Amino acid sequence: MTVVDIDKLVEEQMQAGKVTAPVQEQINTQEKKPEIGSYDGDFKMIKKLEFYLAGLVKHGGSDLHIKSSSLIRGRINGEMMPLSNEILTHSDGLQLAKEVLRGRFQELVDKKSVDFNYKLDEKFRFRGNMFFQTDGVSAVFRVIPVDIPSMEDLKLPKSIEKFCHLKRGLVLVTGPTGSGKSTTLASIINQINKDQKKHIITIEDPVEFVYKDQNSLVNQRAIGQDALDFSTALRAALREDPDVILVGEMRDMETIETAMHAAETGHLVLSTLHTVDAKDTINRIIGMFPGNEQNKIRMSLAATLQGVLSQRLVKTTDGKRAAAIEILFKNARIESLISDSRDSEITDAIAEGKDIYGMQTFDQALLDLYAKGKITEQEALLNASNSSDLQMKITNFNGESSGAQNLNDSLIDLKLEE
Repeated sequence: MTVVDIDKLVEEQMQAGKVTAPVQEQINTQEKKPEIGSYDGDFKMIKKLEFYLAGLVKHGGSDLHIKSSSLIRGRINGEMMPLSNEILTHSDGLQLAKEVLRGRFQELVDKKSVDFNYKLDEKFRFRGNMFFQTDGVSAVFRVIPVDIPSMEDLKLPKSIEKFCHLKRGLVLVTGPTGSGKSTTLASIINQINKDQKKHIITIEDPVEFVYKDQNSLVNQRAIGQDALDFSTALRAALREDPDVILVGEMRDMETIETAMHAAETGHLVLSTLHTVDAKDTINRIIGMFPGNEQNKIRMSLAATLQGVLSQRLVKTTDGKRAAAIEILFKNARIESLISDSRDSEITDAIAEGKDIYGMQTFDQALLDLYAKGKITEQEALLNASNSSDLQMKITNFNGESSGAQNLNDSLIDLKLEE
């Protein structure tokens, strides 16, 4: 990817009198209502920002990183790539913050960090975060497509559709930042929205994917704008006749406890955690509570947890990325392992439930991706939970594949000799 001279492009656009719709909207709003920290100039920094955002989208990137006193970079196929040779100055960073945040600039000054949404056009929105660091202002913009991808679009395993038909319980989507948790959850919520007559409440910070009412009624609440915090909004949701509750992230003990209570009282609750797999997810939840409460929480979790879907993004042979997904579904064995504190046996239970229940471990998912030719052996082993065990399975698979090919070759030769 070739870096470009953003200053030159912006200057040409300004001389030609071309202004994008979002920029014009910012200017019109500014003219109507001056706000604290607003900028009275020509919104040149927003014009630059939109060049970078459009370039990020064009190259299939997921995040735009802007840092004062540094190059502007994009995360493309999982790697940080410079998008131009421009160094953002300290004053440019402040100006960008004023132009983007406008009336919320004082909030950035007071709190040192602000979450927000930014709309580029009718197809792409961004979840943004601006913050202060030692060299000035930095910002990160995460791409959020306006069109919500389906489970088929995301190539999720077919068994995940089971989550859409649950009536109650707790479902968790886990993984590191940038692994696609929000997108997977959005595809599940939107499937429910299309197929079922439900009342869905989402509690997010900030709202990411925007759902249009279809067969379901969807109310979306943003922390800060529509609600004080996750736990307060979740408690209120229980009095709002919901069928499905989406909690953007289970950040604290009170939110987790309220979510489990909601699941126990007949609601389907979906949420995310920054954990690596199902076993770690269970340990993390229980470990957040004081020792004298952990047994009670373990019993509650065993009863309410319906599934855990954990994701890792891996590099594919065509230079893109695909999700390797561990899937846990609740059954009698899983419930017993959780309640009896036998968490170390959960991974084996998942592996053994692949054919019957549609569960799979990370290593099984990686082996499937390798068998389909989507990832290399090196990439599979790099992301494996147990690399030595996966190496042995890959060796066996390669041997079986080679044997099948040799047998076919022999049959063809015999046929030709007849």
